[in-house]
Amino acid sequence: MAEFTMELNDEQKEVRDWLHGFAADVIRPAAAEWDEREETPWPVIQEAAKVGIYSLDFYAQQYFDATGLGIPMAMEELFWGDAGIALSIVGTGLAAVGVLANGTEEQIGTWIPQMYGDPSDVKVAAFCSSEPDAGSDVASMRTRAVYDEAKDEWVINGTKTWATNGGIANVHVVVASVDPELGSKGHASFIVPPGTPGLTQGQKFKKHGIRASHTAEVVLDGVRLPGSCLLGGKEKLDERLARAREKARKGGERVKNAAMATFEASRPAVGAMAVGTARAAYEVALDYARTREQFGRPIIDNQGVAFQLADMRTQIDAARLLVWRASWMTVNGRPFEAAEGSMSKLFASETAKKVTAQAIQILGGNGYTREYPVERMHRDAAIYTIFEGTSEIQRLVISRTISGMPIR
Repeated sequence: MAEFTMELNDEQKEVRDWLHGFAADVIRPAAAEWDEREETPWPVIQEAAKVGIYSLDFYAQQYFDATGLGIPMAMEELFWGDAGIALSIVGTGLAAVGVLANGTEEQIGTWIPQMYGDPSDVKVAAFCSSEPDAGSDVASMRTRAVYDEAKDEWVINGTKTWATNGGIANVHVVVASVDPELGSKGHASFIVPPGTPGLTQGQKFKKHGIRASHTAEVVLDGVRLPGSCLLGGKEKLDERLARAREKARKGGERVKNAAMATFEASRPAVGAMAVGTARAAYEVALDYARTREQFGRPIIDNQGVAFQLADMRTQIDAARLLVWRASWMTVNGRPFEAAEGSMSKLFASETAKKVTAQAIQILGGNGYTREYPVERMHRDAAIYTIFEGTSEIQRLVISRTISGMPIR
């Protein structure tokens, strides 16, 4: 087990500087254009693939970093560049985590490479969990998977929404209910291979922020999948469902479902994304405050501005430390006894919203225009308190964990 550290080692620093250079030289110059176009930035993803950032090998290396700091360090630097483009680059990772969290070794080896493609033909993947009537309330999921024993096939029907890369993905990971009576404990995850009949893209959403990231509905109409596409396999699912039914009969709780296993593993990473956006806005505001003069002196000479910057930096550093702690705990198998993963996402998300708003205030009228990037950063930051569990849901998870009570 690696000791917890607040210092990156030499190899990690080298990777961080490499990512920072890509974010500064490739992502940032393209950010405003793809935000306006509201399209997937395929050329930037391809450039990321060419240099090795958009690849299974790179993410595996960071994911299995014994210190736990590989993924949060990478997320922070890429999202420092631009949240929309960075999400297009890393969005496939959520689907990959879904397979890693629930799949067999054979499934991991078969499907994750197909999620990325190669530098000459890049692909993306989508994780499909939320539904029009089941976002935070995962127990209300209506997408149904029914097993056809005679053909060893699963038949899936339903509609997913808010799916990053939904419809344009090469591989979709879909969470569906296999036993509605068990609520969220009766869910399972499935691989939908490329070109599977019955899967289509619904509406593409026009969003407030992260506009360079494709978000859409995914419609599943009689999608038939071979039994091998059930993540983890039928035997493992049957055992889990049997335990859930037994616990239900005894009035028990706490059987994890497929979607929540994925979100629990990814929450610190989302926190790191928020830290990157907050840091970017803070740096713009700090530079502006040093150079912008009013009444014959730089505005940073005024306590009203300087104190805001002091609070911004303090909150960013505190958020990063919470993210790093949760990431280290995840990699080293430490249980989230106080919902530390949710803590990291909650605090970092709220920090990003607050810091980007303060950055606009410091820039004044300039901050409200698209001539400066803080306006875009503020729009992007709003998503962190919503996706992969709203701030309200994080507070619910934390309060239930620390109290042991079924708070509603």
